Amino acid sequence: MTTHREPLDSVLDTIGETPLVRVHASPDAVPVYAKLESFNPGASIKDRIGKYMLKAMLDDGTLEPGGTVIEPTAGNTGIGIAVAAGQLDLNAVFVVPERFSVEKQQLMRALGAEVINTPSEDGMGRAIERAHELAGELDNAVVPQQFSNPLNAEAHYETTAPEIYDALDGEVGAVVAGCGTGGTLMGMAEYAREQHPDTHVAAVEPEGSLYATFLGRDAEEAEYKTEGIGTHDTSTNELFDPDLVDDVIQIPDRRTHEEMQRLAREEGHLVASSAAANSLASLQIARDIRDGEIDAPHDSVVTVFADSSERYLSKGVYRSFEEWEN
Repeated sequence: MTTHREPLDSVLDTIGETPLVRVHASPDAVPVYAKLESFNPGASIKDRIGKYMLKAMLDDGTLEPGGTVIEPTAGNTGIGIAVAAGQLDLNAVFVVPERFSVEKQQLMRALGAEVINTPSEDGMGRAIERAHELAGELDNAVVPQQFSNPLNAEAHYETTAPEIYDALDGEVGAVVAGCGTGGTLMGMAEYAREQHPDTHVAAVEPEGSLYATFLGRDAEEAEYKTEGIGTHDTSTNELFDPDLVDDVIQIPDRRTHEEMQRLAREEGHLVASSAAANSLASLQIARDIRDGEIDAPHDSVVTVFADSSERYLSKGVYRSFEEWEN
């Protein structure tokens, strides 16, 4: 549970210390635990990097008070940065591909940020280019750039991973997380390997994404409906270190859709597609540890449920698979 039991001065003080909850479909011998990141004030794991990156850049002078933060983002990072920017006297501008969640874009605007859309077909690559163009046109403006900024992974090394290890008394056998920027998994993996070098680390992506190519595997690029994880352009995923990863698990959209519905119906988790993909990959690894196919230092698996399904209801995540929009 959260540890916030006293009055707090700022919404930023509520970020982190999210609950760690067992996924009941996991084997009794090797339980899976998920960090419920929708408990953050901006309702996603990206609140962590919003607060951490902006504070670090203010501290080291990269960002000056009253300045402007410009970030290419699929949505949740924008919300996390907007929450932090509003409390730290900073302006926020976000460049978002059109196809991403309307709810997220509305929330960024509600938090006082400006949202600029780029064509969906141009992907995150064009959003990144446009963000840097805008930063060059403004005074006192920076692009934190979650896809390449080491502070992204550092935020999870310093907060997410230690919280998990404290809750489980250090007994973590495997770390599993979907990769969009790769920051969440990289931060958790580095911390995990410091605790035990044989900790099993797995990246999760939808079928059609190309993270598997980092490990020298063939992957066929295709469109996918799962949001928030995966990549079509590995050149933008500068944080991903394949030396920290034992496996990349690809999950088909149809199975992810079924798991989203199962998690809600059977376990009360109203989580989005990346969480469902993480759940399926974690359950697979837990069974492999139980069956002796993976040699892990402890009989447990940890993952993250990054955000809530409420942000994707307009896309039909709880309707039929065919009605689910990407």
